[in-house]
Amino acid sequence: MTPPVVRRPRVTLWLLRAVVTVHVVAVLSQPIWAGMFLTGDIDAITVHGTIGSVLAAWDMLVIGAAIAYAIAARGRLWVPLGAVALFLLIGFQIGFGYARELQFHVPLGVAIVTLSLLSGFLVWTPAAARGRS
Repeated sequence: MTPPVVRRPRVTLWLLRAVVTVHVVAVLSQPIWAGMFLTGDIDAITVHGTIGSVLAAWDMLVIGAAIAYAIAARGRLWVPLGAVALFLLIGFQIGFGYARELQFHVPLGVAIVTLSLLSGFLVWTPAAARGRS
C-alpha cells in the first residue's frame, strides 16, 4: 500500500502569504497613525496618507500573487476576487481621506481592517494549501 501523498504549500501560496502578511501589518498600522494625529502629532497624518498610498500599490502585488496562487497552485478562486475588492476599497478609502469625508473614511477603514485580518487569517489556514477539486 502506497502512503498518501502529502501536499505542501507551493511557492505561490508562500508568496501570497508573504504579501498578504505585509498588507495586514500596514493596514493595522493605519489606525495607530490616525490616532497619533488626533492626539496632536501633526506629522502622523503624512505617514498615514503615505502608507495608504503604498497600500494601493502593494495591493497590486497581492492581486498578482493571488492570481498566481489561483492558477498555478489551483488555489481558491475567491482569493483573487477578494484581492481586487480590497484594492478597490482602498482606492475609495484614499479618495474619502483626501476629500476629508470622515463619515465614509472611518467606517470603510474599519471594514478594510476587518477584511484584511480575515484574508490574512485565511491564507495561513491549512485549507489554503489544498487545491481546488
